[in-house]
Amino acid sequence: MLDQGIIGRAIAAVTDDLENLRFNRAVAQLYSLANAIQSAEAVSGAVRREALEALVLLIAPMMPHLAETCWEALGHKAMVVATPWPKFDAELTHAESITIAIQVNGKRRDEVTVAADADEETVRNAALARDGVIRALAGKAPKKVIVVPNRIVNVVA
Repeated sequence: MLDQGIIGRAIAAVTDDLENLRFNRAVAQLYSLANAIQSAEAVSGAVRREALEALVLLIAPMMPHLAETCWEALGHKAMVVATPWPKFDAELTHAESITIAIQVNGKRRDEVTVAADADEETVRNAALARDGVIRALAGKAPKKVIVVPNRIVNVVA
């Protein structure tokens, strides 16, 4: 569901990634926002437009020509370079749940959605219960499970 929380989290993440020169992560966040916009069906036109405008402003540092073209297509007269960086409400950026990727022997096998404040043991148990992980382990017990909080679970078989 596309909402202001998703838009705000994308703005916050891309801003942080660009400030810390993590361009690959910034691009990944842009893809996530674009996918959320594309998959949103029952959303008001105002929210969709807000998301599109945020997306265009966020791509501007990396793809300025595309951003200017898109900005003009959205009906803006001023150039995107003259537009202030998008703002977000910090209260709306807090997510109730997060999705964490699961790797088995270095290959992504699944992902799990858990509460944002879930402890390591809960994340570990949820990851080991996923079908993709069970198939990859093929009945073997994992040698090691490494949980990087809010990021990834690595399982070594």
